[in-house]
Amino acid sequence: MNKKLAAALSGGAVLTLMLSGCSDDSSKKVDDWAKTFCNTAQPQFKKITDANAAIQAQTRDDSKPADVQKTDSAAFQQISDAYKALGAAVDKAGAPPVKDGATTQQEAVKELNASSVSYANLKKKVDALNAGDQAAFAKGLEDIATELGKISSTGDASLKKLESGDVGKAMQKQPGCQKQTPSSPAPSGSGAGAPADKSASPSGSASPSGSASPSGSASPSGSASPSASQSAKSS
Repeated sequence: MNKKLAAALSGGAVLTLMLSGCSDDSSKKVDDWAKTFCNTAQPQFKKITDANAAIQAQTRDDSKPADVQKTDSAAFQQISDAYKALGAAVDKAGAPPVKDGATTQQEAVKELNASSVSYANLKKKVDALNAGDQAAFAKGLEDIATELGKISSTGDASLKKLESGDVGKAMQKQPGCQKQTPSSPAPSGSGAGAPADKSASPSGSASPSGSASPSGSASPSGSASPSASQSAKSS
């Protein structure tokens, strides 16, 4: 039943910032801005990647609802924290030295903070689900996955603008803004999501906008059957 959440996460906006490949040279000022941002943001992107991996690890047919709930809750909190930190990273880096840079910066910070709030709300909804009622739990996860899909598909216009043009080219050259490799997720039921908090303790928070979650992204597909028999297969 967790497959839908895992799929929706793969399309997160913030993760679109995690670029790959090299690009043409850009001005030194733009390169310096990208380096400042990407160096600060790298731990946050790693947190988002690890949180997504933790949720993905709970898509096995033998995953228990209680374990799925614990993992998803920790992952959403981690993504929320990452987005908030990413917003702070953009704010700290200052306006990128391009046309309308100040406006682009302000809008990106606003989006990242909004995404942080959205994922914090998803955590509350996961925590409120009744893991003891498998059918109801599966239906609740399906509703959360639908909401996550909306978060991932909207609100990333400013982030896309931030990673476009000369700024995007400069970011592509920075290791900190390139795709991250997830750490090995924690075993089922151990609260997967927590290791990343300890290892990276810094999206950046996914919070990698529905965001970050950006381009590798984090968004959910798959289906969660509300039937009691299917919901026993917690992912």
